[in-house]
Amino acid sequence: MTIVKRKFDVVIVGAGGAGMRAALQLSEAGLKVAVLSKVFPTRSHTVSAQGGIAASLGNVTEDNWHWHMYDTVKGSDYLGDQDAIEFMCRQANEVVYELEHFGMPFDRLENGKIYQRPFGGQSQNFGGAQATRSCAAADRTGHALLHTLYQRNVSANTQFFVEWIGLDLIRDAQGDVLGMTAMEMETGDVMILQAKATLFATGGGGRIFQANTNALINTGDGLGMAARAGIPLEDMEFWQFHPTGIHGVGVLISEAVRGEGGYLVNKDGERFMERYAPNAKDLASRDVVARAMTIEIKEGRGCGDENDHLLLKLDHLGSEIIKSRLPGIRELAMKFSHVDPIHDPIPVVPTAHYMMGGIPTNYYGQVVAPYKTGPEEVVTGFYAVGECACVSVHGANRLGTNSLLDIVVFGRAAANQIIEDLKINLHHKPLPEDAADQSMARLARLENQVDGESVAQVTDALCKTMQTYCGVFRFEDTLLQGVEKIKEVAERVGRTEIKDKSKVFNTARIEALELDNMKEVAMATMISAEARRESRGAHARDDFPEREDDNWLKHTLYFSDEHRLDYKPVRLKPLTVDSFPPKKRTY
Repeated sequence: MTIVKRKFDVVIVGAGGAGMRAALQLSEAGLKVAVLSKVFPTRSHTVSAQGGIAASLGNVTEDNWHWHMYDTVKGSDYLGDQDAIEFMCRQANEVVYELEHFGMPFDRLENGKIYQRPFGGQSQNFGGAQATRSCAAADRTGHALLHTLYQRNVSANTQFFVEWIGLDLIRDAQGDVLGMTAMEMETGDVMILQAKATLFATGGGGRIFQANTNALINTGDGLGMAARAGIPLEDMEFWQFHPTGIHGVGVLISEAVRGEGGYLVNKDGERFMERYAPNAKDLASRDVVARAMTIEIKEGRGCGDENDHLLLKLDHLGSEIIKSRLPGIRELAMKFSHVDPIHDPIPVVPTAHYMMGGIPTNYYGQVVAPYKTGPEEVVTGFYAVGECACVSVHGANRLGTNSLLDIVVFGRAAANQIIEDLKINLHHKPLPEDAADQSMARLARLENQVDGESVAQVTDALCKTMQTYCGVFRFEDTLLQGVEKIKEVAERVGRTEIKDKSKVFNTARIEALELDNMKEVAMATMISAEARRESRGAHARDDFPEREDDNWLKHTLYFSDEHRLDYKPVRLKPLTVDSFPPKKRTY
């Protein structure tokens, strides 16, 4: 079978905020850019980001990037790399003003400046009073960002491959990345996309959990492709459980609700966060709030007939604030929990939301990893940005509204680095003869498997295993069982069969390919979590309840081929300022 090859300067996988910010920079520089997306670009998961983008503009309260940096380091539970965090926070104001000039419709204050709202973990003066740092477009900030970037990319003639899925990276004998294989989802046709630079902006993999806030497309595809190509995955034990997913459906209720003055109550009507975070209360860091909610439910103070959720109260804000500042939240609450928050509280529960780990990179978006048994070094031709990357600016716990900042800062930075790198790498390197063999073998297995298991059943088993054994609180015995269970599920993935083998709109085939990627993400998560014997940020172990800096102030690296773990030190030295040494984290 002859496979069509196409050549580009840059291939970007993922058309969310990170991918489109990078694509815009590259297309405007005159490079030939292809952007692959499983969905129409404006349906990428960035569209679901609600609350805002962090920047120390100081439009409402006094602010500066040093305070933002401190909050991000503290929020990361000191696992974030401080050079990368400084890089991000120093550029925040610039990238927000840039978005404003692109035409992004931010809400406005009466003086005409960009509207900002408070968010969890944000402070003035290094842990003092609450800061107001989140630049917002009502409660649809991601939607506004994505549409703004898409329109700019259309003007810049970026080429989009819509409803395509990436299959596998192509690497040569030296480990350089030369492009990738991809499939058109409608026809099943496979193509080799040869590139001087390949950029992953594939988003997260929250679908590995049974209850999650993620779109169906968030199956960790970039991580699966990287893992199969020998790239380790970093810090995969750290998954943020957002405190407020709608009970029973997992749909996200933004932290913007609490930023505007909403608060959580238990079945007794008690505003319980005052007991867990007496200063920040409902605007403590997300991992703190999620654990507090879990404790309330476990100790019998949950709401409803089964005492299995809590209530988010915002009726006291008044209908005008809710309709103008939180219209999308009201719509979600009415549609999915059948309550109007103008009158009644929203039933909520902590729900898997965001992946702090990912493909290891530096703050220029270059993937940095050992090849085979060699030393850690930049992987030539390979870049990653956004949620699929681990820079690491979020460490063990991400602060709300730092995710939109992350994708814009590092999307732009990676594009600038690619432009510089391509001044040296002027020509396409020759493809190895076996460039498409791995992908074709995976597809052939799906075609030829008989009497195998259903993809849906194995996917369900994977998600239930992650939910049961690797949730908000983790225990030694359940993690050990979880490792064995997820290995069993991984073996079952290799025996799945697609029942409908027609190639037109081959949903079953796509779901089987996605399951290959989910398997890699789930294995990395469970094995890394079992090995980290401390509690830090979103990783809370009942048997090791304290943070342990002497032995565990380090990043985890998971290698898929041997299920092997290695570790590397956290970069505690910032670029230009004094470092923030680890200390007890209180709110």
